Amino acid sequence: MREGSRSIRRILFVCMGNICRSPAAEGVFQSMIADAGVEGELTCDSAGTIDYHRGQPADARMRTAALKRGYELQSKARQVTPEDLETFDLVLTMDEDNRRDVLTLDPEGKWSEKIRSFCDFVPSPESHEVPDPYYGGNDGFDRVLDLLEQGCRQLLVHCRSSI
Repeated sequence: MREGSRSIRRILFVCMGNICRSPAAEGVFQSMIADAGVEGELTCDSAGTIDYHRGQPADARMRTAALKRGYELQSKARQVTPEDLETFDLVLTMDEDNRRDVLTLDPEGKWSEKIRSFCDFVPSPESHEVPDPYYGGNDGFDRVLDLLEQGCRQLLVHCRSSI
């Protein structure tokens, strides 16, 4: 299944601060790309809709939860830019607020078709958003990782079928 007539090779994951959900999605997807042996075909990155955490690593609680599952989160927080909308083939937002914020970077709607919800790839999602675990307990980070693993598996299938 193709996104229109273009292949999907570059994916950007977006959350608010780029310290919990999106860097975890990046780490999970990078691991799945490596396990599938398609590192040269698919790449991913992550960004946030705010600039507050620029240059910081992922939240320590998310890094700990991810490491328990074998994912090492190495990215540094950055803010999503209008150029990202041109560079990436698919921009996946973690919640509706993130999606609205990213869409404001594309006032003419030139790239709107590639800005989608991450949960579009989660089979039978309980909600239409990946919840922000920042203010909750440690179990929230595990729940986010559960959703990210489910969605990234489906995303990998989707991307590979578009190449």
